[in-house]
Amino acid sequence: MATDPAEARSAASSFGSDAGRYDRARPRYPDALIRRIADGARDVDPDGAPRVLDVGVGTGIVARQLRDAGCTVLGVDVDDRMADVARRDGTVVEIARFEDWDAAGRTFDAVTAGQTWHWVDPDAGALRAAEALRPGGGLTVFWNAGDPPPDLAEAFADVYREVLPGSPMAAAGSGSAREGYGRMITRAAEGVRRSAAFADPREHRYTWERTYTRDQWLDLVPTTGLMTRLPAAQLDAVLDGLGAAIDAAGGSFVQQGATLALTAARR
Repeated sequence: MATDPAEARSAASSFGSDAGRYDRARPRYPDALIRRIADGARDVDPDGAPRVLDVGVGTGIVARQLRDAGCTVLGVDVDDRMADVARRDGTVVEIARFEDWDAAGRTFDAVTAGQTWHWVDPDAGALRAAEALRPGGGLTVFWNAGDPPPDLAEAFADVYREVLPGSPMAAAGSGSAREGYGRMITRAAEGVRRSAAFADPREHRYTWERTYTRDQWLDLVPTTGLMTRLPAAQLDAVLDGLGAAIDAAGGSFVQQGATLALTAARR
């Protein structure tokens, strides 16, 4: 993942190229995880609505789930286009790179980052989160990580080898998404520990499965990773190949996955 600040901001901002599709197609997060965050925030401030800072709020997917669980949410994001979608549903969003964001004296009961912490410098991000949290408040960073059935994953990799040789997706058959996101959890944990501002972080896993039709998968793919920055002709070639692979597999498939989370309490 990009670690240079300018490169990271550019990559993170690319998701706003089709913010409506992103909001429609991206999966939500397990209710058990959302309840854990909300309940932990209530423990910090039992007398009021839990205040949550959502880093990389995007179109407001995590923010809406947290609001439904009774939290008040402030979002931070680098992309106005994504933020505009979140604001339509009532989420307050401030535009900034999180490492540069100014809390202006405000404190929160929880800081969250769903599918975004890999765009944040792990050391600067942990320190900024600690500054924003009340003592005992929790930082929770998490990712959805799912894999198609092995035969279909290999067929997808064949498409990427043909259209995007040398890309990470071209090697998809050799490793799982859960392994890749597991490395992000490790990187986040190292930053948290180096900050010395948190108790020792803990890892959590929420398993799930989702059925995707051909159309649902092809709606999701353009919102992911390198796909957001591909020229239209290459993206069309990828989608044609993936669609043919799903058709050959019967028109739909079940994705096995897990939401991987790291939690740490502010000292």
